[in-house]
Amino acid sequence: MSGPVYLDYNATTPVAAEVVAAMLPYLAEHFGNPSSSHSHGKKTAQAVRAARESVANLLGAAADEIVFTGSATEANNLALLGVARALAGKKRHLVVSAVEHPAVIAPALYLQSEGWDLSVIPVDAYARVDPADIAAALRPDTALVSIMHANNEVGTIQPVAEIAAITKARGILLHTDAAQSAGKIPLNVDALGVDLLTLAGHKFYAPKGAGALYVRTGTPIKPIQFGAEQEHGLRPGTENVSQMVGLGAAARLARERLPAATQKLRLLRDALQQRLAATVPGLMLNGHPSERLPNTLHVSFPGIAGRELLSRVDGRVAASVGSACHSETDAVSGVLAAMGCDANRARGAVRLSLGWVSTPEEIETAAAALSEGVNGLLVRRR
Repeated sequence: MSGPVYLDYNATTPVAAEVVAAMLPYLAEHFGNPSSSHSHGKKTAQAVRAARESVANLLGAAADEIVFTGSATEANNLALLGVARALAGKKRHLVVSAVEHPAVIAPALYLQSEGWDLSVIPVDAYARVDPADIAAALRPDTALVSIMHANNEVGTIQPVAEIAAITKARGILLHTDAAQSAGKIPLNVDALGVDLLTLAGHKFYAPKGAGALYVRTGTPIKPIQFGAEQEHGLRPGTENVSQMVGLGAAARLARERLPAATQKLRLLRDALQQRLAATVPGLMLNGHPSERLPNTLHVSFPGIAGRELLSRVDGRVAASVGSACHSETDAVSGVLAAMGCDANRARGAVRLSLGWVSTPEEIETAAAALSEGVNGLLVRRR
């Protein structure tokens, strides 16, 4: 990859060459509407079925449990609002964590404005939820618990399977936003015990505008958009075949590359952390030391502002101070605030996230640039 060392894979990934190759025929030659009964329609319908099976295989799910969406945000909205619509009149309570992505928090707050009760569960200093706190929040009228699989900022992995054991025993549905997990760690809906799971294509080398929601068979859910019967009636509209094909191809790649990708990412991430720790006294790790994504290193540089550091190394390193969804503001990250980080620690925070194509040479280059940037800022202030 030309240009500065890219360390913002949690924001978005490049589209893999294999994914582009899979998509191209469906952007030009194979243009039929999958609902058409003639040969052009049958060709694209077959491609959609194959893509659905590939996504299902990544998750250990059945193909008819996959609903294609235009994004993870849409999938999250469908999960929360669709379940709420299905269970309205029977249940009126939702549970989320304090570190959820805005695509979960916003629909939850919307439901609260419509009269639903909402419980927001705190996290510890590592951004991890205690399953006991989930259990304590559950009520007879709890419809859904939504806890992300892995945090998009600090990378902390939540104990979803432990939470699932609690919710299942109470007959309560569990949704997890796994947008950051695919392609980095294994995903299996039965091992996790979830009823609904969200994917974002552009987080694992598919194009932007491609997402999916896994809906376990028998899960009560109603559409939040209305039209024809595509995607089991849950996502009406003529299928975006090329995007679906791209998501399927990316799912195949992710399945093939795990667990080797996990191991590679962890080694590179740890090398970057060790290099920075050796040259930046007082460097602080944010997030869980072991239960976190293998590609994510979220650290605070003492005595400087993370945004100022990234500006200084612009042209050499491309990274972010937090979630891409609100990286242009100077407000303290909601995730860091929920973790109890003080203002100085939050101010010095930088998220460094690696990808499949990251190399040891890039890690050395980035570490040197960041270390020099820190020293330059500190010298200037003396």
